Amino acid sequence: MLEKAQWRTVSWRRGTKGRLSARFAAVRVRVADGPPQRIRDMGAQHLPGEEVWVIGEHRSTGERKYYLSNLPADTPLKQIAGAIKARWVCEQAHQQLKEELGLDHFEGRSWTGLHRHALMTMIAYAFLQSRRLKQAGGGKKNPRPAAPTEPTRRQASHHHRARAAAANPLSPLPQNPLR
Repeated sequence: MLEKAQWRTVSWRRGTKGRLSARFAAVRVRVADGPPQRIRDMGAQHLPGEEVWVIGEHRSTGERKYYLSNLPADTPLKQIAGAIKARWVCEQAHQQLKEELGLDHFEGRSWTGLHRHALMTMIAYAFLQSRRLKQAGGGKKNPRPAAPTEPTRRQASHHHRARAAAANPLSPLPQNPLR
């Protein structure tokens, strides 16, 4: 099916060694297994399903990957490739949340506790990322002023700080001169 499709080289973002790119092709297909419908005495017959994208990727290593997506029909190939490749960034962020900030250290028994723990680790992650971007010079040119906030009452536990300091794959945070 994809052999006859037009394969295009698509670049989705800039990496440490230049633009990241691969060859992609995408075609719209209709899923065969749609909702069942009773037709006379023939029992339940399945109607045609929804249209989806079948996407093929040829990497420079010769490896081939295939994906199925329900993005809208008018989605450009570059956007489809970007959505596919965003998975790696999400996986890296999830791993950093676990390793640096202890997302996987929750040992409580309530949904509320788990929700609060996950929320606090994500807030801490957003703060650390903003500091790293600011240090790297990747911040916005004209950021909006931050809304005033109340200081937190509880200090983070010692193991969160120790884990964040150990084996950090990103650049270290600048030291606070006020300490």
